[in-house]
Amino acid sequence: MSLHNPVFTLVILSFFFFQSSYGQENLTNSSDSKQILFLGNSITYSGQYIAYVETYYRIKHPNTTSEWINLGLPSETVSGLSEEGHAGGAFPRPDLHERLNRIFEQLQPDVVFANYGMNDGIYLPFDDNRFASYRSGIEWLNQRIDSISAAAVFVTPPVYDPIKGEAYANVLDIYSDWLISKRYTEFWKVIDLHWPMRKYLEEQRSKNPGYFLAKDGIHPGETGHWLMAKAILEYFGENVEYFDSFAEAVVSEENASELLLLITQKQAILRDAWLRSTGHQRPGLAEGLPMEKAKIQIEKLEQKIQQLLD
Repeated sequence: MSLHNPVFTLVILSFFFFQSSYGQENLTNSSDSKQILFLGNSITYSGQYIAYVETYYRIKHPNTTSEWINLGLPSETVSGLSEEGHAGGAFPRPDLHERLNRIFEQLQPDVVFANYGMNDGIYLPFDDNRFASYRSGIEWLNQRIDSISAAAVFVTPPVYDPIKGEAYANVLDIYSDWLISKRYTEFWKVIDLHWPMRKYLEEQRSKNPGYFLAKDGIHPGETGHWLMAKAILEYFGENVEYFDSFAEAVVSEENASELLLLITQKQAILRDAWLRSTGHQRPGLAEGLPMEKAKIQIEKLEQKIQQLLD
């Protein structure tokens, strides 16, 4: 294997990243951002980890005025790739390049969390050209976020269950290690949730071989979303390391369950309205409300949220 092969480089560095990634950096949010935007694929679109993050953060900081916006899109890639016959041939994977300009024309985020990678290797064994497309897409996204004077925070892809395919699990290991390397080579803000999730999965599976974080190997369940939320909350300086679930983290907060429900509803309405407003090429999604109607519903939900936080 050539010394200049990116896979070789990542293998050499992997032990260092594997160890250092568990000691997640504590990077605090220095100011109360007005808009916090989340971009990603179906895992982000589902929104559970974002609802956990907003709910926990607002419980701890009830006077925050940040607006948390989920603009994840199912099937999307940042690489621009799509496998032949995707979705039974119904449509190719949407490409973030197609919609990002419209998003930034309508939103002015202070912070952009970007979670890509799961779809970007299109579920095939490692290939240099696909890896190059992923790297190119991530670097393009970083430049675009910088161009609007927002802070880019990249999130490594969640774990792909090795039981569903060891080869693709290794692809995401490589993609994650490359992204983590950007912390050290270019001082990017990178949150690693891939290796903590993989470590957690391996530990649980050693006790129970039938354990899973995602039934389909891709889309995490409740525990997986909490592991994702924990990594992001730690980025904001929250002390959640030893909590195994959202419920455990908020056990002393009597209104936490109701707050989570209201914030989940609010985020879904806002997500669908912004997806309608900014446009996309992913068929099959529920059509969001026009923004003005969505804002009326969101305002009513926000009033209930504030009452519970007071």
